[in-house]
Amino acid sequence: MRDALLATVTEEVAAVLAFESLLVDEEKALIAAQPLPALPGIIEHKTALTERISALEKARDEQLNALGFPGGFVGMEAAAADDAAIAAQWALLTAAARRAKQGNNNNGVLIRTRMEYNRKALAALQVAPSKSGFYGPDGRVPGA
Repeated sequence: MRDALLATVTEEVAAVLAFESLLVDEEKALIAAQPLPALPGIIEHKTALTERISALEKARDEQLNALGFPGGFVGMEAAAADDAAIAAQWALLTAAARRAKQGNNNNGVLIRTRMEYNRKALAALQVAPSKSGFYGPDGRVPGA
């Protein structure tokens, strides 16, 4: 059963590393002048990876329980305490998860910044002109 746990954690590491890499792609898209073409594919892939990571975490918790450990962080710490291979993969997983969390937070800031910029740009475009000689949307001077 420890071999199964090790395999699951190893697979989880690979999935989180793939997620981390995808976050880099997302960041590049969010910084680009035209992010829209790239974002739908990235979001789709992120969703699939998130589901995969969640399934692996559930499997890991079940394996921990079968070994007599509680699920989650506490159980993994206990399982890793007396198994060097599990400890090594667990260290990789926790480090990758921290980096992915930070990358996801950074991308959230980029998204909020872009949304705020777009909101302000839209508001600026919707402001009624104060000068009567300003052309309206129909190309005519209002009141003329």
